[in-house]
Amino acid sequence: MSLLYSLFVDPFMQMATTPDFFLQVLWEGFVAGILYSLIALGFVLIFKASGVFNFAQGIMVVFAVLSLVGLHEAGVPAYLALLICIGIMFLLAVTIERVVLRPLVNQPDIILLMATIGLTYLLIGLGEFIFGGEPKVMITQELGLPTGSYDLELFGGLVILNQIDIAAAVIAIIMVGSLAVFFHSTRIGRALRAVADDHQAALSVGISLNQIWVIVWFAAGIVALATGIMWGARSDVSFALQIVALKALPVLVLGGLTSIPGAIVGGLIIGIGEKLGEIYWGPLIGGGIETWLAYFIALIVLLFRPQGLFGERIIERV
Repeated sequence: MSLLYSLFVDPFMQMATTPDFFLQVLWEGFVAGILYSLIALGFVLIFKASGVFNFAQGIMVVFAVLSLVGLHEAGVPAYLALLICIGIMFLLAVTIERVVLRPLVNQPDIILLMATIGLTYLLIGLGEFIFGGEPKVMITQELGLPTGSYDLELFGGLVILNQIDIAAAVIAIIMVGSLAVFFHSTRIGRALRAVADDHQAALSVGISLNQIWVIVWFAAGIVALATGIMWGARSDVSFALQIVALKALPVLVLGGLTSIPGAIVGGLIIGIGEKLGEIYWGPLIGGGIETWLAYFIALIVLLFRPQGLFGERIIERV
């Protein structure tokens, strides 16, 4: 009886008696969820357009933001370094299309997955060779990003909203809206979806597979750069950031590999769920559930809906 009370009554009593603290936890979970969603967006973009699960998306986040900080340390002004980084992500997209994807057209999916794993370790080695392995400080102020906080007095307590978190939420909303319009209302977006459905059919109607791949990998690179800047502003810029990308995996399982809205909803569920779980249910089992709760939630969803909440169900007729 005592266990049932601790599981199903006491946590909600705590939320009701200290609403200011509950709102703070909710906000922290919301921000974490938004940032998870940004990482997941990179995976979704490439999988949606090419059917390739890009294992290298995490290291692309690190490589992009390391390039930005490294260029600034070399004396390049912040905004010029940002433009150069966008150029670097375009060159990376062209190189990947020419060297990795073009020779592997129509190969089994597992071959393409292995190719992105190889790309991951190539970028790790290249990044360490150029920028070194030491953590770096994000150039937050130089980029004009806010660093203060708003203190709100609510329900007799204090809720603190960091301005960089608000900026991350606004940027994520703008990017998601732009991508949704791009995929559904532009000629290139419709071509991307056609390539995702059937490569051969897309080629037969004159869609350039190579051009589409460059566009989508470049878009994923831009998302990776934005994600790296936001994550880097909350912590150091280092190769440890690629571990955060692993949190995108339960988000993808939950939301679906092919759904942009699914990446957002999945990220919010995972972010808010793990914060609430850690604070209100974690002490019952000794804490530390934030590290595995996301994967547990994803496993439950996987058992009942393998394609995710918003994913497309694939039906094969025999």
